[in-house]
Amino acid sequence: MPRTDSRSIHISLPSGDYDVLVGAGLVDRSECFATDLIGADVLIVTNETVAPLYHDRLLMALGRRRVEACVLPDGEEFKTLETFSRVIDVLVRARFHRDVTVVALGGGVIGDIAGFAAACYQRGVDVVQVPTTLLAQVDASVGGKTGVNHPGGKNLIGAFHQPRLVVADVATLETLPSREYLAGMAEVVKYGAGLDEEFFLWLEQNVDRLLRREPGPLVEAVARCCECKARIVEQDEKEAGRRALLNLGHTFGHAFEAAMGYREWLHGEAVSAGMAVAARLSAKLGHLPGTDAGRIIDLLDQLGLPTRPPDRPASEIIELMAMDKKVLSGRMRFVLLRAVGDSFVTDDVAREDVESALQETGAE
Repeated sequence: MPRTDSRSIHISLPSGDYDVLVGAGLVDRSECFATDLIGADVLIVTNETVAPLYHDRLLMALGRRRVEACVLPDGEEFKTLETFSRVIDVLVRARFHRDVTVVALGGGVIGDIAGFAAACYQRGVDVVQVPTTLLAQVDASVGGKTGVNHPGGKNLIGAFHQPRLVVADVATLETLPSREYLAGMAEVVKYGAGLDEEFFLWLEQNVDRLLRREPGPLVEAVARCCECKARIVEQDEKEAGRRALLNLGHTFGHAFEAAMGYREWLHGEAVSAGMAVAARLSAKLGHLPGTDAGRIIDLLDQLGLPTRPPDRPASEIIELMAMDKKVLSGRMRFVLLRAVGDSFVTDDVAREDVESALQETGAE
């Protein structure tokens, strides 16, 4: 079992239970991987940035298993069907069968691609997530969403495929570039702003310690985010209802990413700007007190994150939003706010109000 300085969050779903382990130094601990959930055959899927840092350490922790590796290029622009096919090609060349375990070692892009490959190979094999970015630890690695992007929109091709285990080692965040670390903090703020006022207050009080990447506060933040997501995923595994609340900032954010070709902003940066616009739109429509919108934007500002949309025409952004997976019957759905920690989903937002909110916050 993991040491006492670790946290374990259990997720119970109709498709199967699994644990999320959160702590420092877990990637080196063989006891985290000494489980019958990981078979004798393993494919590690990682990228060119993460592999030199953690591949060999994970290999040691995996012990006497047959392990192959698939090292992919690093970047959101490689989250494509072509890259997905490279993972399938390695699985086929290695003659892996249905008892193989795919281990995703990296950030959200690696987790999504590896998870999607595991969902598809021989109609589904096991996947273990070992996220090495803050964004992946608090969001992408938990909940079973997998997939790749299409030029027409983000994550348009994918599947729900829950992991058998998630091992979130906050020590891996020490090597994360500052920009990527801060982008991950946007997803941390999302949980507090949309779902947990007490956690949001804790973030306001601990922002300096989180900026210093202190291990104790990081374990607390990651564990609380995973606990929050676990409870929602248990209620709504495939986003038929309440799970949509996890998309605060994402309807705008995905459109911002697509408008810039997935190259200029990191995902978390786009979510931060999207969350700020959603807060301003909520206030504009009379749902959210202006003071609460200000608290959310102030916290994002303290973290050095974007709070204004990219310099693109509002009409272009709205057209991209119309391609979002959350659109139903031709109506865009938004996650808006009534208060810090109190979010709701609505499709009752006029296009002119969306356009006005975008223009007032910096879009052309």
